Amino acid sequence: MTDSKQPENHAERVASIPSDLPILPLRNTVAYPLSVLPLVVGVPRSVKLIEDSLEGNRLIGLLTMKDASIEEPGPGQIYGIGTVAVVYHVKEAPDKTLQVVVQGLERFRVEHWLGDGPYLRAHLALAPDVVEPGVELDALQRSLRDLAQEVVALSPSLPEEAGKFLNQVKDPRYLAYLVAANARLEVAEGQKILEMDSVKDKLRALISHLAHEKEVLSLGQKIQTEAREEMDKAQREYYLRQQLRAIQKELGETDEGQSAVGEYTEKVEKANLPEEAKKEAQRELKRLGGMTPQAAEYSVIKTYLDWLVELPWNVLSEDQLDINHARVVLDEDHYDLQEVKDRLIEYLAVRKLVKERGVQTEPGTVSEATGIEGMGAILCFVGPPGVGKTSLGQSIARALGRKFTRMSLGGMHDEAEIRGHRRTYIGAMPGRIIQAIKRAGTRNPVFMLDEVDKIGSDWRGDPSSALLEVLDPAQNHTFRDHYLDVDFDLSDVIFITTANQLETIPPPLRDRMEIIQLDGYTEYEKILIAQGFLVPRQVKANGLREEEIRFTEEALRKMIQDYTREAGVRNLERQIGSICRKSVVRIAAQELTHAEITPEIVREYLKKEKFESESSESIEIPGIATGLAVTAVGGDILFVEATRMKGKGELTITGQLGDVMRESAQIAHNYVRSKARHLGVDPDLFGQTDVHLHVPAGAIPKDGPSAGMAMVIAISSLFSGRPVHGEIGMTGEVTLRGRVLPVGGIKMKVLAAHRAGLTTVILPKRNERDLDDLPDDVRDAMSFVPVDGIDEALEVALLPPEAEIETPEAMIGTGQLRQRSVSLN
Repeated sequence: MTDSKQPENHAERVASIPSDLPILPLRNTVAYPLSVLPLVVGVPRSVKLIEDSLEGNRLIGLLTMKDASIEEPGPGQIYGIGTVAVVYHVKEAPDKTLQVVVQGLERFRVEHWLGDGPYLRAHLALAPDVVEPGVELDALQRSLRDLAQEVVALSPSLPEEAGKFLNQVKDPRYLAYLVAANARLEVAEGQKILEMDSVKDKLRALISHLAHEKEVLSLGQKIQTEAREEMDKAQREYYLRQQLRAIQKELGETDEGQSAVGEYTEKVEKANLPEEAKKEAQRELKRLGGMTPQAAEYSVIKTYLDWLVELPWNVLSEDQLDINHARVVLDEDHYDLQEVKDRLIEYLAVRKLVKERGVQTEPGTVSEATGIEGMGAILCFVGPPGVGKTSLGQSIARALGRKFTRMSLGGMHDEAEIRGHRRTYIGAMPGRIIQAIKRAGTRNPVFMLDEVDKIGSDWRGDPSSALLEVLDPAQNHTFRDHYLDVDFDLSDVIFITTANQLETIPPPLRDRMEIIQLDGYTEYEKILIAQGFLVPRQVKANGLREEEIRFTEEALRKMIQDYTREAGVRNLERQIGSICRKSVVRIAAQELTHAEITPEIVREYLKKEKFESESSESIEIPGIATGLAVTAVGGDILFVEATRMKGKGELTITGQLGDVMRESAQIAHNYVRSKARHLGVDPDLFGQTDVHLHVPAGAIPKDGPSAGMAMVIAISSLFSGRPVHGEIGMTGEVTLRGRVLPVGGIKMKVLAAHRAGLTTVILPKRNERDLDDLPDDVRDAMSFVPVDGIDEALEVALLPPEAEIETPEAMIGTGQLRQRSVSLN
């Protein structure tokens, strides 16, 4: 589309401007009267506006947008004062946009908006500029013209003809708009000049802006001149130094640069670098020898060479392959954790056999015997806080006789923390992987990556993706740090990662690790850990002797039950430390010589109990069931409460539940409604009753399908009037057909039930095999009822109609539970 119709007389155009015009919003541009302006129009409604104007009087209103990021602004998103313009020329570009040339005619002010379809239209009133002839106007006009000519002279991008043209402009209004259109004005500043009514005010504003622009240009020219002079000086100094070097060579003397090159050459030879790293070092040495110590690159190259020669390219710790010694070390440092200890013993046994029989593992291949490349292991310890994940890494290093280093990944957002920065950046340095290897001093340390589940991923970067190469047995023998830019072999490193939960670890990263689950401890295990590890450590840390303080088993049990509620033992150790410190005060004051810590002393030192003993509630009314859940800090019991009132059959769900848990509640309600007659309930009652289902601790987000069984049993109890056994906990997902599906975290859930004083757990039949992971004392103390259908669970969980509350053990004794309970002895 092209059109180049010649313009008519300017005065006639202004006189013919109608009061209603289409409005074209401008992005990052201010249109001025008397100025020619090229535009590129691509927004569909703006293209429609231009096409319609060509068929009419070619007059449009130009208004500047307040926010340039808006694609199609509304009336409140553009300024209210703009310029009426006539469309002179339109051409369609190959990309379907329109190239438009317009000329401003006169200012206008929007009186009111007429609509926004198919494009903006407004009722406007012309607002001609106020011209006040006189000496002041002449002086302002001359000052602006002189300043503009000086700016043109200082700007290399503006031709000299622009300055000559300014002498021909006599109209002050035209001069103001000509300068404003070509000056480097911000959009807001240009709009402000357009909105000024007085030509004098416009001239003053432009004089102020051009005076500032002149200063900037003058200073820039001065800086360029000085830089050019410095460059000439540097070239002259370089020439003289080259001459000086030739003279020193004739005299048999050396300068500082040459001595540094000789020093680093010797270091490179001693470092025994791999071939690629050696070539890179020699290349940098050659560059270093060709520049003066004053050069900017000199220190950068020295720093790079320092990193190359100080890294342990071929330094390996000798593994202690004594399996019995490893068992002793691991048992000394940690109680239980048998799976982890067995995995490490397997590693040592294979390593020992491979070494004795001379089996070679090719770099980049995975050993079938160990499942790991180059004999380096990548383990991931997953479990709640305080169960000993981080300290376990130090024990592994001690058992193997290797160096230990660690790095926390929590909150990391920048992948350069892993791979380093390229040397083109100022202050560049290697990533934290290479830094930790250098600190360890060997190429095969035990490397712990803490909190791998808490890596950040946003617009700043994704470090978890950078870790894929580090933790991939098929790739990490050629790990390439951006700063070093040479391969470094990480295949002999034993990487150990820790996490509280697997769900937040990206699947590709999780696939590269061997997952070892560390669950919470039972009360009995916590007492043994406290007696064998925590108390001796705190006694020593607080300057006490073993004979000066003694913790009774009852005191430790009280601290576990009433002052800590956790899956691990971190808070328990804090409480033991607190009691030790208070005892130190009394011993130092000679109030006593030996502290016997009993439950009464614990209450005196630690004040009131922080928690009620974690136990189940005595359920006496229908509508309450005890579910089992897994949280970030281990297992927990979860009460599901249901109540009803007259209504229209609606279901209300509260307790800050996620989508999956809300769906489980809806399934539970509809299932019970469909089985009303089986429960002895009038089906019509559901249509006349509203049900409110609530899971307490409403401030804590909860989600997952495993509370489905508890929800079904709570609603069934509510409508049947039969209370739920207070000593029964339950977990399992329920389908609309009443099938009970398997769920995760059985071990942690059962441990929580045991802590809470429950005696029986109803669980899915397909989770029965998970009970083998339980400690013997827990299995002996509890009964388990595996079920395939919810009807079986209802028969066990609900008390008989109008019957006295019986314990599950009593029901087992009478035969009611005997067939469904699991014998684990």
